[in-house]
Amino acid sequence: MTLKLYYAPGSCSLSPHIALEEAGLSYTTILANLQTHTLADGADFRAINPLGYVPVLELADGSRLREGMVIVQYIADQAPQKNLAPANGTMARYRLQEWLALIGTEVHKGFGPMFNPATPDAYKTIARKNLFARLKWIDGELKDKPYLTGEHFTVADAYFFTTTNWAEPVGLDISALANINAFRGRVAARPAVQAVMKAEGLLK
Repeated sequence: MTLKLYYAPGSCSLSPHIALEEAGLSYTTILANLQTHTLADGADFRAINPLGYVPVLELADGSRLREGMVIVQYIADQAPQKNLAPANGTMARYRLQEWLALIGTEVHKGFGPMFNPATPDAYKTIARKNLFARLKWIDGELKDKPYLTGEHFTVADAYFFTTTNWAEPVGLDISALANINAFRGRVAARPAVQAVMKAEGLLK
């Protein structure tokens, strides 16, 4: 089964891209221009996702999944031996979903106002303060463990790594968050992450 991932370099689609590589699944990537909403061949990306954003994962039967939190769990479930997500129905799975929800609603969305040039500077200041508070709490949670859920890398770690990549571009200083920075170093050193970052042009 070959999967198709519609992505934009460095965006939130980096998370399922890493998950696909970590899972060792057969996949291809299709670049979407989020400014023009077109694909490389000129086709309208909104025919793939009417909402106009990535990621989108197309399955072998032509059906598609939207929303990164769902896509990464689907990917993990296709390669259970990789331990990218605990088994469905277990408390450990709910803990993973708890992390995915926190990252999606409090971290990912927290960066949104800072990327929007129309956001007033005063609100950006508030957004940075609120986001830093969330990240400081996560920094504490990483004090005694290498990854968010413990000893094993999961799709939640791929998502958190993806979102924290955005700190520098928006001017959010996270240098004081030692545990997050150590976490980022561990994730960045993973061969699958290196491969994906190079494929998206984020590493030379």
